[in-house]
Formats: sequence, structure tokens, C-alpha cells
Amino acid sequence: MAEETSKAPEIASSANRSLSSYLFGLVQDRLWLKVLIGMFLGLITGIILGPSVGLVKADTGAIIGNWLAFPGRLFIATIQMIVIPLIIASVVRGLAATEDIEQLRKVGVRVVLFFTATTALASAIGLWIANLLNPGKLMQDVTLPKQAPGELAPATMPDVTTLPDVLIGLLPGNPLDAMVQGQMLQVVIFSIIVGVALVSMPAEQSRPMLDLLRSLQQICMTVVHWAMRLAPYAVFGLMAQLTTSIGLSALLGMASYVVTVLIGLLLLMLVYLLLLKLLAGQSPMLFLMHSRDVLLLAFSTSSSAAVMPLSIRTAQEKLAVRPSIAQFVIPLGATINMNGTALYQSVATVFLAQVYGIDLSMASMALVVAMAVGASIGSPATPGVGIVILAMVLTTVGIPPSGIALIMGVDRILDMSRTAVNVSGDLVTSRLMEGWARKQSGPAEKVSEFESVSMKND
Repeated sequence: MAEETSKAPEIASSANRSLSSYLFGLVQDRLWLKVLIGMFLGLITGIILGPSVGLVKADTGAIIGNWLAFPGRLFIATIQMIVIPLIIASVVRGLAATEDIEQLRKVGVRVVLFFTATTALASAIGLWIANLLNPGKLMQDVTLPKQAPGELAPATMPDVTTLPDVLIGLLPGNPLDAMVQGQMLQVVIFSIIVGVALVSMPAEQSRPMLDLLRSLQQICMTVVHWAMRLAPYAVFGLMAQLTTSIGLSALLGMASYVVTVLIGLLLLMLVYLLLLKLLAGQSPMLFLMHSRDVLLLAFSTSSSAAVMPLSIRTAQEKLAVRPSIAQFVIPLGATINMNGTALYQSVATVFLAQVYGIDLSMASMALVVAMAVGASIGSPATPGVGIVILAMVLTTVGIPPSGIALIMGVDRILDMSRTAVNVSGDLVTSRLMEGWARKQSGPAEKVSEFESVSMKND
């Protein structure tokens, strides 16, 4: 049994190697450059077909835009289709690779607390930078989309009376139903329970289930492999469709909003690097050098789930994170660590409030932070999910969610940027948890090449 347990991390890490090697090859072939070219060409195509140039009628332009967006919609649908089985297989097998269930419990608590705290911090940074730069003031003359009657039901926060029911509802009474409805947090909790149960079982009894999950993970990786081929065409089509519908003048007027979000994401990235330096003693520049490939791919795909195998491989091979931690923290982070998304939601909320002339009180801003944290946990790690969450946040603080139409035209660029920040947070967290676990287990740990270089640079 001891021999079986010692082989578990090696077996778990080998499952990600095939797709991660493929994704790494895509980066080496400059997939990110192809995506940026596709985005630029899509922008030009959308301007030509849009109302700014008037080359074609509006209805004709909309039809062409819909067909151009077909590869992008197919890419998003494919990732959404495979994300649930991929998360289940990754979380369960990552938990099963651990050697110490007590350490697993402590790491799990620390990871969830860290993700929650940094998500709240990211949302607060977004509110601060948006109120400081006031990007909505430049959009006062833009024709605003009107609120449709009954467009969205008001979202409500649980009170003391309903909180126990909400907490019980986190446990999936029917896991299959949770998967069908896309209740990601319930799916993760179910996966954690199964993984902990497998850790508690003898190796000979848990082996068949682990083999099945390994096959499931390989199937998911194959589908992601296919989807990645569509990435440049997907970005081209989506950008063309959005620019066709919004026009060039309004797109240029959104520049201040885009700059505000990017500044906020840069500040959040600096916070991550500072935490890495202070808590783990690692060089920020060395971290960026080792994680460059996966961050470029995350920027290209706009999906934490799509780059999950490469994220796990990067954490294990370049950041010296043991498989049991990397394969637990990163899939969990892809589900509940949406810090870049939380920051973007805060900036977008303040921006639209300024555009509509709505004054947000301190209580409303606190509610935005709470909603951003709560809504980010359990949201799918797929492109465009931030828009869905933003609609709920806007409704909660009394801002017409129809205003989202104003920011849809630039959301593709921001989605790519915040996904890269989200993946950075997952990698930093896995490195911090590895440092903590190493302190708990004592100094008898093998020093990796990453750490050797890091100590020299430090």
C-alpha cells in the first residue's frame, strides 16, 4: 500500500502531460500572436461592416457578424461542455494524490480563505480605481440602452433566517442535477468529498475509480485539444461581431473604461507578486519568467479551464509545487478564484453608475464587494462568464443591466486580460501553499532547480 501511495503523485501528474505538451507547443508556435492578429483583423472587419463605415446595411452586417462569430460560439460551447468533467477528474485525482489527509484539510482551509480574501481585495481595488479615474464621465453623451420591463429579477442577499438553507444548499443533494444546471460550487464540493473518500480507502479499492477518472481526464484533454485549434478564428469572429454591432465611435469612447480596468488588473498583479516575495521569498521576475507561457496562453484563450493542464504542469515542473497541491489548488482556483473578474465587475459597476448618473453609497459599494466575492465563487472558468455575473451585481445595486450593451464591445480584450490575472493568482496560491506545507513537513525536502535559481537571484 505504501508503494501504491508513493506512485500516486507520479501517476496523477502524467495524466496532464500530453495536453500540456501540446499547449506548450502552441505557445511556442505563437498562438497568442495568432490570437492578437485575429483580434485586430476582427476589429477592422467589424468597423467595415458596422454603422461607422456604412458599407452594408445594418441588417446585412448583423447577419454577417453572426456567421463570423460562429467559430467563437463553437469554441465557447466546447469549453463549457467539457469544463465540468474536467474539474471533477482533476480535483478528485489531485486529492487522491495526497499522502497526508490532515495536511490536505489544513491546505484546503487555507486555500479557500486566501481565495476569498484576495477576491474581496480585488473588488475593493476595482471600486477605488474606478472612483479615482471616473471613466464614466466621458460617456455622458452616449445614447443609453433602456431597461426592458422585467428584464432581470432582483437578486437578493441571504439574511440570517435563510442562511442555514443556503449553506445546506451548497451540498449537492443530486450531483447529476448540479452538473446539468451548471452549479459549479456544488460540483466542486462533490468532487472534494469523493476525493477525500478515496484518500481514506485502501489503495487497491480506490485504484479502479482513479483509473476511470484518469481516462475521463484524457478524454477531456482531447476535446480541449480540438477546441484550441479554433482559438484565433474564435477571437476574430467575436471581435468582428461585437464591433459590427457597437460601431467605432462608441468603441473609442470606451477607451477610458478599458484603461481603468487594465490599470486595476496591473495593481492586482503587483499585489500577487508582492505576496509571493514576502510570504514565499521568491523572485517576482523569476516567477514571471517561468509562468510566461501559461499566462500568454490564458490571455489567448480567455479560459482558465482550457489552460488548466498547462497550469498544473507549470506549477509542478517550474514552480516546484508537489502534485498533490498543484492538482488540488489549480482546479479549485479555476472555479472559485476569479479575482480579475471581481475587479472588472467593480469597475464596470462604478462605470455604468456614472454613465447613468447613479450615485453609489458606501453601503452599495460594500454590497458590490460582497456580491462580487459570492458570485465569483463557483462560476464557470469559461470565456464571457464575467458578463453573466455582472448582470446580477448590477441588478442588486439598482443599475439597469441593459447597460451591459455599452461594454460588450470591449469585453473580449478585458476578458483575455483578467483571465491571465486569474491564472496568475492560481499559480501564486499553489506556490504559497507549497511553501507552507514544506514548513510543516520539515526541512527534509529536495530543493528544486526553480528554488536554486530563486535563491541565487534573491
